[in-house]
Amino acid sequence: MKWFVKGDFDGFFGLGLNNFINFLLIINLSLFVLGFDVEFVAKRILPAMAVGILIGNFFYGWQARRLGIKLRREDVTALPYGINLLTVFFFVFYVMVPAQQIALSHGLTKQDADLIAWKAGIIACLGSGIVEVIGSFFVHHIRKVAPRAALLSALAVIGIFFIAADYCFRAYAFPEIGIPTLLLTLYFYYGGIQLKGNIPGGLIVLVVGVGVAWATYLIGLRSPIHALSDSGLSLGVYLPGAYGLEALGSIGEMLSYAAVILPLGLINVIGSMQVIESASAAGDDFAPKETLLVNGIGTVMTSFLGSPFPTTLYIGHLGMKQIGARAGYSLMNGAFMALLCLTGSFGILAQYIPIEAGMAILIWVGFTIGAQAFQAVPHRHAPAVIAGLIPGIGAFTALIIKRVLGSVGYGTEAQPYSNEVFTLMTEKGNLFAQGVFALEQGWLYCSIIFTSLMVAIIDKRFTALMAWLAAAAAMAAAGIIHSFMIFDQDITTKLGPAWQWVFGYLVALALLAFVRFCLVKRSDLPQKAPGPAFNRSSDS
Repeated sequence: MKWFVKGDFDGFFGLGLNNFINFLLIINLSLFVLGFDVEFVAKRILPAMAVGILIGNFFYGWQARRLGIKLRREDVTALPYGINLLTVFFFVFYVMVPAQQIALSHGLTKQDADLIAWKAGIIACLGSGIVEVIGSFFVHHIRKVAPRAALLSALAVIGIFFIAADYCFRAYAFPEIGIPTLLLTLYFYYGGIQLKGNIPGGLIVLVVGVGVAWATYLIGLRSPIHALSDSGLSLGVYLPGAYGLEALGSIGEMLSYAAVILPLGLINVIGSMQVIESASAAGDDFAPKETLLVNGIGTVMTSFLGSPFPTTLYIGHLGMKQIGARAGYSLMNGAFMALLCLTGSFGILAQYIPIEAGMAILIWVGFTIGAQAFQAVPHRHAPAVIAGLIPGIGAFTALIIKRVLGSVGYGTEAQPYSNEVFTLMTEKGNLFAQGVFALEQGWLYCSIIFTSLMVAIIDKRFTALMAWLAAAAAMAAAGIIHSFMIFDQDITTKLGPAWQWVFGYLVALALLAFVRFCLVKRSDLPQKAPGPAFNRSSDS
């Protein structure tokens, strides 16, 4: 297996553009949502992320080549690695912004609140890495318990809604750019088109996107170029340092933000497990233990260096594989992203390249991820995959609700969130906000639970059905799922029992047990197969 093949250049533009856009979002959110100082971002956050990106991409490229040599195959594709779009949003809006708002509500200055928000992100990032390191030793057991449909369904909702749908909305807001680049991307990647001169399709998409964006701007039409501004990042050499140690000395202070931080600790390990399962479904069966272990170590390392955003295995392995990427695209991505972070080059590029120019590739990745959830599971499990989409749809709806409410002034001191807002949305908007925000809390776990419940029902595995219902009740009692609270500035996770939902799961468990043992006809119960072996769909 070669280090570099033609498809690696397409893969580099796919993964590189994805990471590039996500880095632009991190800079934008850090500067304009959190209000961090530009020097703080340039010296602390970006260099720390450069180290994690470089080491992780080089390892996963080497891992793919090693597997290819071992199996005597030339088509093994490295796991995509970098900055996950969903993780960025989670850590900004579910960790750092709430921590910042709580600090401000306690009377701290903006500068002190910014430091608190950054430290909260560091602790969350560190916790995520530690959980992933520990989880790497138990991943085999987790994969045996959770059916493939459960892991892929939660992944699908990320691809379909948080990536494909969200960026499709953005594409149709700028149709002169969004529609042509989207159709070009779909034609290149789904059509299996080979271009003359081996020109990467991703390069053409980017050139067209940037060209149309600037053309519409120069002739006076509405263009995303109008929204570009100087980020303040200047060229230079920004070396990493052990800035994260400042946060480690404040772990005691972070306990007051446990309601915001703790529920996110397992999200990265669940997401990484789903990526490994996705790659396995595509034919590349990487060792889960070492894969998770390196990812966790990379995240711990970036947190020590000052990054509040974990590096992560990136969803979209199947898409990279389909366009011919192998091991080299991972090395190229790591080197390029590290160079941009360590030199401040993001500041220059961000002034000329709008996100809209390359986001069609993200939409394609979202489509591919969503499709795989249905293609890589037994046909009978398709309803289970759909069931697993619902909690993610709830989380996406909650995100849209907060965007809309924020745009009309809610979440401020003058117009805080309140229970009355929920009442208005339910009574006048016919929107059951209580259910939406209950599903949003721990929605990845809810998705796995919903899908696993459906798989157990379809496969007539009653004991598994009872176990998953008990697990759902226990997680709701622990506040991992469904538990939320209303702050003046946000509606977010509350670390405490969600008793109504605990009761709902336990009642369902009792009723199903009653029906199963008292009302179901014997002929409808799973039967033991003849001989010592049992039917795979038996009650186990």
